[in-house]
Amino acid sequence: MEKEIDILTNIIQRRRSVFPISYTTQEIPVALIKQVLESANYAPTHKLTEPWRFTVFRNEGKMKLGEELARLYKETIPEHQFLQKKYDSILEKAAQANCIITLNAALHSDKIPEWEELAALACAVQNMALTAEALNIGAYWSSPGTIDQLSSFLNLEKNEKCFGLFYMGYHNEAPKTAKRSPIADKVKWVES
Repeated sequence: MEKEIDILTNIIQRRRSVFPISYTTQEIPVALIKQVLESANYAPTHKLTEPWRFTVFRNEGKMKLGEELARLYKETIPEHQFLQKKYDSILEKAAQANCIITLNAALHSDKIPEWEELAALACAVQNMALTAEALNIGAYWSSPGTIDQLSSFLNLEKNEKCFGLFYMGYHNEAPKTAKRSPIADKVKWVES
């Protein structure tokens, strides 16, 4: 029988960003989306603020999100820099994804620094990514330049901000080998 550490290590090492272009049309059951979100809820959080907040967009909802992102892109980019291809790509990604989850954080600046809330959100997203991988669901965290303008569209509270989009979908992409330099190059040991 495989040890838990071996299973965990395998999931961590095979996790990759899988982009919407690779997604199939197979629907992710709501129960599995909830399982991915439940994993997020067990991330480390300083002073137990649990800052992560999510909005799940599926079906027509994800298309409305895509339309809003495309609108914001067109509205905010200088006319001479506007690319129809990028505009169309924003809409296409929304259509290709089975669901899109906005990655929001409730910032408790009166309790702890914002970077700690962001670190907690990032840990929650890592839990989501690992759970999606374990369920054979492709996923990736996107941070388009317009996410900071989604507050009213998402009906966020005054202390909440959107920090990204988590695209998910089943895929048929072949596993890829990780491209990482050795950890030994990134670690210093102090023992005396």
